[in-house]
Amino acid sequence: MLYYEKKLKKAGYDVIIGVDESGRGPLAGPVVAVAATLKTTHFENRIDDSKKLTPLLREKAFFELLDKSLFGIGIVSERIIDTLNIRQATSIAMQQAIENLLEKLRPLKNKRIHILIDGDIRPEIKQPFTNIIKGDSRSKSIASASILAKVIRDRIMLLYDKVYPGYGFLRHKGYPTKEHRTILNRRGPTLIHRRSFVCV
Repeated sequence: MLYYEKKLKKAGYDVIIGVDESGRGPLAGPVVAVAATLKTTHFENRIDDSKKLTPLLREKAFFELLDKSLFGIGIVSERIIDTLNIRQATSIAMQQAIENLLEKLRPLKNKRIHILIDGDIRPEIKQPFTNIIKGDSRSKSIASASILAKVIRDRIMLLYDKVYPGYGFLRHKGYPTKEHRTILNRRGPTLIHRRSFVCV
């Protein structure tokens, strides 16, 4: 999973940043993006596409990444998702995450930076970047961002579970499960539901 990182290092880039998001498909809650650069490529825990990891494995990797990466976060609310669309909202979240991380990297402003982005989203940024389809399974930097974004978003939905008890956000995290749709039909949407997704 280091093919792209090694290739870019050989090309003279000093800092490689991986970018991924969590939350494009749910009916409720924000989309969360993370831009991450690794301090090391050696990990005790499995670093892979977050969807391939169990919640326990994600949590273990998350805590290791807190120590072994530097990252920025972008969060775009359901209201903006409804106002624009999920693709544009995802692009904005990625831009926010990248800008947040670059601010932390300001002491390295003379370093050459390249950004690896999962999928085909092309955010409006000045830095050179490469889109990688299924990048969270092909790049350790993107996989790291994938894990960070997923765990952060899950924790946001855990908080919403307390704000809106009875909707099951703790279990389904806003995704369109049978349980979630049944609750929606019975109780109606909350303020964090994406009206353009729920069609109400």
